[in-house]
Amino acid sequence: MPHAIDYFNRLNQDYLAVHQAKEDLFWQHYMGTGGAEVSGRFAAAETAYKRFIAEPTRPAELRHLISQLATAPSSPERDQMLHGLRGWARFFDCNVIEDPLAQGLMDEIIAAENDLYARRKTLTLKHLLAEQDPPVAATLGELLTNQANNDSERCRQSSQQALRDLEQWLLHNGFPELVSLRNRFARQMGYRNFFDYKVNKTEQMTPEQLFAILDSFELQTRDGMQASLRRLASEKGDAALAPWNIRYASAGDVTRQLDPYLPFADSLRSWVDSFKRLHIGFNGARMQLDLLVRQGKYENGFMHGSVPSFLSQGTWVPARINFTSLARPDQLGSGISGIATLFHEGGHAAHFANIRQNAPCFSQEFPPTSMAYAETQSMFCDSLLDDADWLKRYAVNDRGEAVSDALIHDAIAARQPMRAFNERHILLVPYFEWALYQWDDAQLTPEAITRLARDNERRILGIDGSPRPTMAIPHLLSQESACSYQGYLLALMAVEQTRRFFMQRDGYLTDNPAIGPSLARHYWQPGNSVSHDATLVSLTGEGFNPAYLANVCNQTVEQAWRQAQDCMAQAQTRPQPPVDFAWQAEIQVVDGDEVLASNAEGDDTVCRQFAQAIQRRYG
Repeated sequence: MPHAIDYFNRLNQDYLAVHQAKEDLFWQHYMGTGGAEVSGRFAAAETAYKRFIAEPTRPAELRHLISQLATAPSSPERDQMLHGLRGWARFFDCNVIEDPLAQGLMDEIIAAENDLYARRKTLTLKHLLAEQDPPVAATLGELLTNQANNDSERCRQSSQQALRDLEQWLLHNGFPELVSLRNRFARQMGYRNFFDYKVNKTEQMTPEQLFAILDSFELQTRDGMQASLRRLASEKGDAALAPWNIRYASAGDVTRQLDPYLPFADSLRSWVDSFKRLHIGFNGARMQLDLLVRQGKYENGFMHGSVPSFLSQGTWVPARINFTSLARPDQLGSGISGIATLFHEGGHAAHFANIRQNAPCFSQEFPPTSMAYAETQSMFCDSLLDDADWLKRYAVNDRGEAVSDALIHDAIAARQPMRAFNERHILLVPYFEWALYQWDDAQLTPEAITRLARDNERRILGIDGSPRPTMAIPHLLSQESACSYQGYLLALMAVEQTRRFFMQRDGYLTDNPAIGPSLARHYWQPGNSVSHDATLVSLTGEGFNPAYLANVCNQTVEQAWRQAQDCMAQAQTRPQPPVDFAWQAEIQVVDGDEVLASNAEGDDTVCRQFAQAIQRRYG
């Protein structure tokens, strides 16, 4: 027993050291801070981390210790030690690369990805914000926002073209070679291809099991999507179905009308107040938020924990968490997208700050942590933003006026017909990657891959291309997120199941103080010590059920509006609770190396400082 305890405690601390070293440099690298040498230091730290988690001696050592303890008399200390060692055994089973040839290929993948990312950072994408002005540089987020909200079709089309230009740049600058390299690694590991490898590792299922679920959802939502496209074309003309027009045609006017009610400067306060009223706590976590667009910064929101939370020999180690968004506060729709990122990444942060197990292997965001399980937490939180009662309470203009019932109805009328189309967007990536990774190297030409993407987009979306072209999605470029995008759809299915449970149990979601403790107990505290399905059973009483999402996608506008009216009417009978929950979060909002706001003097202070900083910069 003493040997097992020493081994376990040393493993916890050694992992913490290598994980934090990698994550601190990851943050600098992806935020574009720390100087030119950060790229090389990060690559070295990531390689060291990968080697640590793939150490081939670990599985045998852990099996030996587990077998010894399993025969020892049961006691709380022995049972906890077994629990922790079994967690590490699962962790190393997901990550160990015993074959030296496979380890060499993983090193090549890491080097190739870092090289591609470094060169991608030097690529400037440009589009039009106004027809009479010259093209301006844009991030991925700015391209998508402009495409959804700009009144000029020429400007919207310029954003779509920039996204397709990015695809072609990737196809001629190493992406096909990266696919080939990943496949070589996966086959060396005993899998058919890299997609097969990742799905087995991240979701503990085969591709065939996965596509049984995805094919069912695709079939259940196909007719509804096609009907919504016919309706949109009938109302606004066939041109509305062009990839650069469909987002604008279906939601542009509503976004413009909602924009004054959800200013970016107020987004932090809305997030803080809403989470505190839900009694979502952070257990002393230190969080750093980098929320503004900036040259050289990674072009996608994310949350990473540099210190995983856990109980170290009975002493609580709070999480250290970084998360980011790409807001440009002077752009239409930035407040809406900004607060969505805060709720989404803040949901991730709450999840990983509340895992209370005895080893950090349970509270890190990579396998054996299921991507679908992790995304369920963040997507549940950001789902609240579309609820009519949430909008009534938190969407307020500068005159203190709440958003009108009519505008909420218009938002539903714009969103609900496109719900199936929007969720099917997620299907693009797994169908594309599953086909792509089955190809042999000779097939991996830029022209063939482009055709595959466009054909897949036409089949899944029913229009001639995607508003967000498939290969412009950053997840495809990192082996940690490649072949994992289906986790978002699996999570959405779990979200609707969770929402239905809370509605049946409590009757409401917005400002419901029973939600935070329930999520913490059933979904968050176990970490990856239990399966995603087991967390759903623990809270809702039933296993994974995708029917709830399909039912929501197939609702009519009238059905969704009646639900919204009921929510608003019931909310009027409930007083809004005070913002007095001690959520135990240390927050610092930064822009690169500059600190914009901090809650060292209170949560009200950080919200006020943030709003003032945004006003100073953008007016």
